[in-house]
Amino acid sequence: MNIGGYQPCSLCDFPGQVSAVVFTQGCNFRCPFCHNAELLPQMVAAEKLIPADHVLERLTRRRGQLDAVVITGGEPTLQQDLADFLHRLREMGFLVKLDTNGSRPEVLCDLIAAGLLDYVAMDLKAPWRRYEDLAGVPVDVGRLRESVTVIAGSGIPHEFRTTLVPALLSEDDLDATRGQAPAGSRYRSQAFQPEHALDSRLSMVEAPAGLPIRE
Repeated sequence: MNIGGYQPCSLCDFPGQVSAVVFTQGCNFRCPFCHNAELLPQMVAAEKLIPADHVLERLTRRRGQLDAVVITGGEPTLQQDLADFLHRLREMGFLVKLDTNGSRPEVLCDLIAAGLLDYVAMDLKAPWRRYEDLAGVPVDVGRLRESVTVIAGSGIPHEFRTTLVPALLSEDDLDATRGQAPAGSRYRSQAFQPEHALDSRLSMVEAPAGLPIRE
């Protein structure tokens, strides 16, 4: 498990839960608006990673103070030992939330079938026809659609979310993206953080207010 960052406490990353946040190292997308650019490379020097045992030790000490652990990235489903790590969290009594770009539906299926997830958040970055523009790499939209179906049908609390980047998404784009979230699934928008954008040309773009949450 390659861990690039750890936040000991969050009140906003897992709805209704006090959580720690684990940031996995490595992502298969290169979204121009990404604000975690340091987590994108899959291969980094060992000294830049946080040992998984160190994170688990810190979490062990905080049992009774934390409700949950959020696994984000990077893209967590790229981690070969993700399921083992989640099993360890389960053994410690934590709820688990997974943030994902949806590119690996088979991993989502396995984690859900194993009962390792309590909440899933998947990014919907753009209308399907424009997805590669916002992901920054070639994308298999069919696999993303499969992930949407898997998550929506899982019976697990979940949400789909879009980052509002006015320089990249028109109002029509946002309407189309919102429409890709299945009926009955929670959908929300999240603020764009221009000062940390991977593409420096976006750094001066004013961040808009979020759209209303749709249940």
